[in-house]
Amino acid sequence: MAPLVPYILSNEFNLIVALIAGIGFGFVLEQAGFSSTKKLVGLFYGYDFTVLKVFFTAGVTAMIGVLLFGQIGILDLSLIYINPTFLWSALAGGAIMGLGFIIGGFCPGTSVCAASIGKLDGLAFVFGSGLGVLAFVEGYPLFEKNYLAEAWGPVLINEKLGMSKVVFGFLLTTIAFIAFVLTRLIEKRVNNDQSKLPKNKVIMYSSAIGFAFLLLILIAVLPNSGRRLEARIDTALIRKDLTSSEVPADKLATEIVNNYYRINIIDVRSPDAFKAYHLPFAINIPVEKMSDRQWSKILNQKHKVNYFYADNQKLAKRGYLKAGFLGKAENYILIESSSDFKKLFSELTPPGSNASKKELNTYNFRLKAATDMKTLVDALKNSTEPVIAKTTKIKGGC
Repeated sequence: MAPLVPYILSNEFNLIVALIAGIGFGFVLEQAGFSSTKKLVGLFYGYDFTVLKVFFTAGVTAMIGVLLFGQIGILDLSLIYINPTFLWSALAGGAIMGLGFIIGGFCPGTSVCAASIGKLDGLAFVFGSGLGVLAFVEGYPLFEKNYLAEAWGPVLINEKLGMSKVVFGFLLTTIAFIAFVLTRLIEKRVNNDQSKLPKNKVIMYSSAIGFAFLLLILIAVLPNSGRRLEARIDTALIRKDLTSSEVPADKLATEIVNNYYRINIIDVRSPDAFKAYHLPFAINIPVEKMSDRQWSKILNQKHKVNYFYADNQKLAKRGYLKAGFLGKAENYILIESSSDFKKLFSELTPPGSNASKKELNTYNFRLKAATDMKTLVDALKNSTEPVIAKTTKIKGGC
């Protein structure tokens, strides 16, 4: 169920959902006639294209659903695992599977469906599949070189064709529509069927195709969640007064020294700038990466206060606003830039002989704060680093 796990579904509940989905999938397969070899091989002889229609419908539906969920921000498309392509393995495996499909009347999934309702030919096919897997494992050293040849990596067809995902969505949906019409004509010719498709079915099929294209148009036209968020931030930067959320460097230094365990100092600059210099105990979350799910716990936690800073106020404010839109934590902005903070506490200049009492007190405060911060950093090392939830691509598939 990735990438909905563990952000929407827990790891434990995911197994229950997978079981329910598996049972539902098997039930639909059986009800669609996919436990019958006669219906399955009809694709190859031209008298029944149910297999092609079902797989095209499933593929188009899943594709549009994924694009739509990605557009509105429910699904992180970057976490979807793409099986790596090994060209010769794919061609050879496809040929073997196709030949087995024609001879045996099943593919691996439909054979299990048939076996689950007690069909002997399905059981025999599952047993044969097991023998094939065993033969592949034992003989792997003999053809490992050919198996791994032409490794193309995680290939996406739309990227190979040089088009966006949405344009490819239109292309695939159009191909599916044409395939449905052509296979209907072939079925009628092979089966010598002179009847016409009932009017209600024509309306139903036309509505389904129209709805699919309508969703694709909406996906293409409407801004995605990222662009909508950036527009909200731009508007807030112009209209919203953030003065009440700004804190001076001296106050933040006091918080670091006395309450470092109750705050998160978030550097929204680039990783290179962060490595060059950063505030004590700072976390680097570049503003453009703030939407990544690995940072959601920091932006939503209730027990710590977040302080944002950058090289300039505009970038710091942008990070502050983005965090406010993405999470529910209490957030503040450092008035000074990172270089200003460095000058105040790491590059202190003693006041002159004619300095006022206030200037002397400020200097002494900053000198002590700088010493205390360095002592804390040296003593705690990495113990204050936040635990980052790493996102991984879950492998799987048919």
